Amino acid sequence: MKDYEIVYIFDSMLDEEKIRTKLDGYHQLVTGDGGEITAVDFWGKRQLAYPIAKKAAGNYVVVQFRSGAEALPEFERRLKLDEELLRYLIVLSEGEPTAPMSLSTHEPRSRDDDDGDEDEED
Repeated sequence: MKDYEIVYIFDSMLDEEKIRTKLDGYHQLVTGDGGEITAVDFWGKRQLAYPIAKKAAGNYVVVQFRSGAEALPEFERRLKLDEELLRYLIVLSEGEPTAPMSLSTHEPRSRDDDDGDEDEED
């Protein structure tokens, strides 16, 4: 069993209840073979970097799960058949918890803030 993380991008017109119903169906494929869902994190509606299927926004959901590799082909086949799922990405998880991230929350560091080994002249 390995730890995986999947990011789903659903159509922005879907409500959270409909998304949860879809996720329950997908996750039964993972848990049916002895796997387990370890974390589900709804990020909500976000602007897409580029349009996908003529959509400018999508509902993001990040899920961490543990499963055997034999369950993944059928799981991915079901994901590909869903027309309301714009994109998904499955990767091996490094164990870090998921958290929504915005580029606007990160402030750029100036060179003056750098704590390098350079000596300052007075």
